Amino acid sequence: MNSELQEHIHTLWDEMADMDVTQVDTATDHLMSRLCDLMNVKNAVWFGAVRIGDSHSDDPIKGWRVPVFQYLRPAQPLDAVTKEEIKRINKDDMVDQTTVANAAGAGRFRANRLCDLVPEEWFQSPFYEYQYRRVGNEDAVYVSFPINEDAESWFGFFRKIGVPRFTPEERDTLAYALRGLKWFHRQLMLSHGLLIAKAPLTPAERRVLQFLLSPIPEKEIGQNLGITANSAHQYVVAVYRKFGVNSRAALTSLWLGAN
Repeated sequence: MNSELQEHIHTLWDEMADMDVTQVDTATDHLMSRLCDLMNVKNAVWFGAVRIGDSHSDDPIKGWRVPVFQYLRPAQPLDAVTKEEIKRINKDDMVDQTTVANAAGAGRFRANRLCDLVPEEWFQSPFYEYQYRRVGNEDAVYVSFPINEDAESWFGFFRKIGVPRFTPEERDTLAYALRGLKWFHRQLMLSHGLLIAKAPLTPAERRVLQFLLSPIPEKEIGQNLGITANSAHQYVVAVYRKFGVNSRAALTSLWLGAN
């Protein structure tokens, strides 16, 4: 990695650190956008991955499931094929060998190009044609960050058709950029209720959580969300319950302590 590129990444780390804890979605988009610009990448996605307790011996991905994902540049065909693949993953139904290979490395930080995960003949498969080329993607790099033994933060970066595949150096640069943000991977998983919460947060609960982490009084949360005070309070209680706390102070302490 040349010194100029390294300096861009260090600047990005500083930018991320300056963002408020309530700006997780904005920070995620900023992170993916800056890395796409730096690495000549078409699009990027984040997956929140968790290992459930009822995996069985013939489960090819050993209990790993993907409750949530977030694209930098969402589009209907892209979202559709991603949802189909996640549905197969979550049902343990004909999971593609790229996912199997990635899950096999769970528990350690890793970064892989498609060709690092599968043999060259895979690029002639119907899955590659449907999942990648059909939506305009030629190649991908997946960077996986383990938070604990049952939770991982996965980022994917996609090269459009006609652009050369990722080089080992480009893969390693993306790995370097994401490995230096351990605190943010934790924060991102927390914001979706995937790290400490007893169950993933609903979209409405996530919106309430962002306000609970800000100075806005609870009585004003409903006004900001356009819902009644009673509905807002019910969401607040649900968030507390999922995180196993009983006050705003305890929630904030939990959040900041995880960084």
